[in-house]
Amino acid sequence: MSSTGRRQSDQAPLQGLRVLDLSSMIAGPLAAQILADYGADVIKIEPPDGDLMRKGGTLKHPTMGSFHLQLNRNKRSLVLDIKQPAARAALLRLCERADVLIHNIRPAAMRRLKLGYDDVRKVNPRLVYLSLMGYGENGPYAGKPAYDDLIQGICALPALTAWANGHEPRYVPLTVVDRVVGINAAHAVLAAVYRRDRVGEGQAVELPMFETMAQFVLGDHIAGRMFDPPIGPAGNPRLRSAARRPYETRDGHVCALIYTDKHWNAFFEGFGRRDLHAAHPHLAHFASRRLHYEDMHRLIAGILGALTTAEALALFERCDIPCAPMNDLDALIDDRHLAAVEFFQTETHPTEGRIRYAGIPSRWNGGALPITRHAPHLGEHSLAVLKEAGLAAADIDALLGSGATIDGERPAAAGTGPQLVARKSPMP
Repeated sequence: MSSTGRRQSDQAPLQGLRVLDLSSMIAGPLAAQILADYGADVIKIEPPDGDLMRKGGTLKHPTMGSFHLQLNRNKRSLVLDIKQPAARAALLRLCERADVLIHNIRPAAMRRLKLGYDDVRKVNPRLVYLSLMGYGENGPYAGKPAYDDLIQGICALPALTAWANGHEPRYVPLTVVDRVVGINAAHAVLAAVYRRDRVGEGQAVELPMFETMAQFVLGDHIAGRMFDPPIGPAGNPRLRSAARRPYETRDGHVCALIYTDKHWNAFFEGFGRRDLHAAHPHLAHFASRRLHYEDMHRLIAGILGALTTAEALALFERCDIPCAPMNDLDALIDDRHLAAVEFFQTETHPTEGRIRYAGIPSRWNGGALPITRHAPHLGEHSLAVLKEAGLAAADIDALLGSGATIDGERPAAAGTGPQLVARKSPMP
């Protein structure tokens, strides 16, 4: 029911790979979404009340929020209450034919449910079993709750924002941890599948959020503490400088990177201010400019403030200096480049109406991979998936009768079933 009417492209590289997505929130579902976009058959396994992110973002209907619509396109939805023995047994039947299982349930809880790696590999030793967790199992933080804001904090992102702007610490206004971890999870799965196909056996892969983000942050900021003993403090002066910000123009802002000596000379030549270039010899060369970033920004800002954004961008283009406009969110969505490359895929969802999917950015032999399935309703594919796994009709009826699964194949049409709410959820 949820097909968009598009056929999967022959270029989709993961056709034939079956993934069980037992994860919730953002990181795990994003990893599974990437695999689904590349052609994998991803089955999203949810509890009877659904993944919390179904209620995240802007909604028309209570379980079809914008987060769910984007994170779970190209997937099928199966409801299983894995705390019930019959549902656990059904999940193990699915594992027999699967290539990958992704979950973000605490490892101790999975072991209590008898769904740990040692349990699952008994039914399928070729399975790749990816566990997403907050902190590595061998450290003192193992088992602690982990959410995007918490990991941002412990990985110094709010401290870096305060360091840069001189104000109070702030979280990055993105679910940046979940998304970085999700991308890392997708490539960890692919590496494990590649190994499985070479050596013939699967393996358990653990990906902690804290350690993943520590690597991400310290790639830029370990600096002098790279060395033992340290030869300087941690932190990248250019990245933390308060001057590292868009330049204000008469009617807005412009982003530009006057980075190399060639850029620096071309800027003053093109803008007709060789006098200012000569008056600041300590900024003439890259090695010196990087030590005087605030002076550099102040000098450039004084010139650009007299121009409109369009004038500044035109001059930067003429001088061959890297530049871009500073979009707000609406301008980003309406950006002419994204329109020209057909980045968005606008489709008619069976119940949500016309929706705009942020598309798959990679190109395969010059073509885009299509979105072939809408984000599913809760349990929309439960019966079909359980039948594919070989469960008898009586066993499926028993799961339905106990509430361990639901048949969500035929949700009410938009406007006639769930109440239209058109609101924003406070999460995430």
